[in-house]
Amino acid sequence: MKTSSFIKQSLSALAGLVIIGGSACTPVKKGEYVTGSATIFCDDGFRAILDEEIEVFEYTYPQSSIIPFYVSESEAIDTLLADGTQAIITTRELNKDQIQYMRSKFKRVVRQQPIAVDAVALIINKDNPVDVLSMEQISDILNGKITRWTQLVGNDTTQIKLVFDNAGSSTVSYLRERFLPEGKKISDLPNAFAQQNNSQVFDIVKSDPNALGVISVSRLGDDLSVAKNVPLDKRMEEYQNENDTIATNLTTEVKILKVSNPTEENDYSLIAYAPYQAYIYSGEYPLVRKVYMISTASNSTVLHSFYVFMTGFVGQKIISRTGILPYQMNPRVIQVI
Repeated sequence: MKTSSFIKQSLSALAGLVIIGGSACTPVKKGEYVTGSATIFCDDGFRAILDEEIEVFEYTYPQSSIIPFYVSESEAIDTLLADGTQAIITTRELNKDQIQYMRSKFKRVVRQQPIAVDAVALIINKDNPVDVLSMEQISDILNGKITRWTQLVGNDTTQIKLVFDNAGSSTVSYLRERFLPEGKKISDLPNAFAQQNNSQVFDIVKSDPNALGVISVSRLGDDLSVAKNVPLDKRMEEYQNENDTIATNLTTEVKILKVSNPTEENDYSLIAYAPYQAYIYSGEYPLVRKVYMISTASNSTVLHSFYVFMTGFVGQKIISRTGILPYQMNPRVIQVI
């Protein structure tokens, strides 16, 4: 298991800072927060969530610093297993063998907690006439059976350009495991194009009418973008407020496809659902997966304090503003008349 040279160089540059922060740690009582600096590696699909979590955490605890690295999910897991960081955010848990490896090799105790339920969204250009895809059509696209838009709707015979972030991302892993036979890769398709991150996928879809983008729905929520214009002290008041807060708006810069899943379990219903929080919660939107924060940090460290923060009330409230579902909070369905 190897990290990239960029990551190794960056970690080396940060080593002094992190060690200083860690060496100042002393045992703390339950509920207290530790100061210092540490790194966290996160699947790029959840960048918007982690950026806001860190900003609010550091505002609340100004002597603490969390330094994020946004990488593929596979890189995040490999870095944790190499003890190159002590916290990651991914869509899969460590298995029993990996947990035992961390204990025997590095004397690390693994904590892993679901923090959210995410949806994989399919996005297209606003000028594209397609509005809905079925699970069967998605499977046919990913397996190369549907390659042109005319096979879905209209007279456009242009080839579908499938755009995803990178081969090691959590969204690609999810679709591969859900739709492809063992050993087959999405990147094997001649019309599939890997990018570096979710932002590049979004930008390509905005400008290319033939692109079909695969992206985390947390990248599509407008509520958190609007919140960024509010001063941090006011945002903090809202996050601490115990009233419900949910994300109600997804971006209109691209078209977010609804997905239907006519199976025996739902009486072969043809109703299609967009990846809104209520439909993620109900399971009516079918492309969902859990998001985990995994930590090997000991109690008396700033990373453990951040782990407690993200899995606590304020951390979960922040997630509720991103468009995905916080794991420990139930959504409300708002009816607009």
